[in-house]
Amino acid sequence: MRRKRYPSIATGQFNRRDWLASAGCGFGGLALAAILADRGKAGDGPTPKLSDPRSTHFAPKVKHVIHVFLEGGPSHVDLFDPKPELSRNDGKPIPVPGENRKAPAFGSPFRFARRGQSGLEISAALPLFGDLADDLCVIRSMHSDEAAHETAMLLMNCGNARLARPSVGSWITYGLGREDQNLPEFVVLYDSKPPVKGVENWQAAFLPATCQATAVDTQHRDVSRLLENIHSPFAAAAEQRLQLDLLNDLNRRHAAHRTNDPRLEARIKSFELAYRMQTEATDAFDVAREPVRVRELYGDTSVGRQCLMARRLIERGVRFVQVYNPGWDHHDTLADNLRKQAKGLDHALAGLLADLRRRDLLAETLVVIGGEFGRTPVADGIFISKKLGRGHNNRGFTTILAGGGVKGGYAHGKTDEFGFQAVEGKVHVHDLHATMLQLLGLDHQRLTYRYAGRDFRLTDVHGNIVKEILA
Repeated sequence: MRRKRYPSIATGQFNRRDWLASAGCGFGGLALAAILADRGKAGDGPTPKLSDPRSTHFAPKVKHVIHVFLEGGPSHVDLFDPKPELSRNDGKPIPVPGENRKAPAFGSPFRFARRGQSGLEISAALPLFGDLADDLCVIRSMHSDEAAHETAMLLMNCGNARLARPSVGSWITYGLGREDQNLPEFVVLYDSKPPVKGVENWQAAFLPATCQATAVDTQHRDVSRLLENIHSPFAAAAEQRLQLDLLNDLNRRHAAHRTNDPRLEARIKSFELAYRMQTEATDAFDVAREPVRVRELYGDTSVGRQCLMARRLIERGVRFVQVYNPGWDHHDTLADNLRKQAKGLDHALAGLLADLRRRDLLAETLVVIGGEFGRTPVADGIFISKKLGRGHNNRGFTTILAGGGVKGGYAHGKTDEFGFQAVEGKVHVHDLHATMLQLLGLDHQRLTYRYAGRDFRLTDVHGNIVKEILA
């Protein structure tokens, strides 16, 4: 079938149908903030001007965040929180806190060793990452209210387990504004399949829809497939600029009679951003442009390519990048599955931190590594398989921080002797969020948005800054 050729706008020979068909071609796949605006339920408050950076509450320690989300719940007692007493009791029944029962202890199949000058103990499952122990701030006393993946992920991402609330990235975008005019401020990277709860994890909710994340499926390596419709097959850049100017003029006239409509404003801005992204995004997401030695530093795996994309994005001014690494829900066959899962992550994280440091970006970037919860010290899946795994554990788990503003080579807090629950220096998810905002120069108590008659904030009425981990 012969492709229809559209006349140039410069000739004035456009009818309405032709013009709309041509104008939409280069924008549709990239105007994700607008497409998702309705799902995000943009609110009834005033739309902030996000065209320029906004003033922070105090001097920030970092400018960017890379959040590597280990979806499924990684086992802290096998990776970051050594428990010799658990190993000594391997196979023996031990009491389960808060429950009137005992369960067989499952000693870790992985050895721990002291690494770096700090002597921080890291699992042998992460040998390359362990080499960077002196850069790591290990919070071993995390705890959460939720033990199911769906609600725990929403709590970790949005500060609320059940209600539609803005995500951390959306709050940061709202609070800091836009640093780069050619790329989104908030980018989510996942491979093939969105995480549990999908877009709810990065929703803008009642914040302006311009705060919504741009989500990218990274399964493809060809940028033309990675970012659909990145280039229009029908119009050159100059013609697209004329089309967009006309579209913006019509939208502004429409908006003039509809004051304070954040969804309309988001649509206008998303079209403008999509146009500007045609050059910048092609470069940022194309990891093939990196030298072979850099790509090898991260590893030729999905998470390796995603971490390299994350570095390229924050290097260009993107404020918040979230990388989803699924496959950590090890209810059985933990020894084999965790070893395989950790191998790719080990390479990617070690490459990311080393590359950030080499480029003088680590000091201005906060890297957050962890899942929605941890795993139990006792065996799970015993009736499913002879090879044991661990159940969900929200009462005690580990989150790793690295980069600007946090202590390196430092372990904060403790779980009990077996790793069931946090007992010293306890850090709730709300406390983690408050601390992340603090490092970005934002006071979690003052970063509010008025909606439905009340002031909302990421940490709601909770949250304490974990001052002990601050450098």
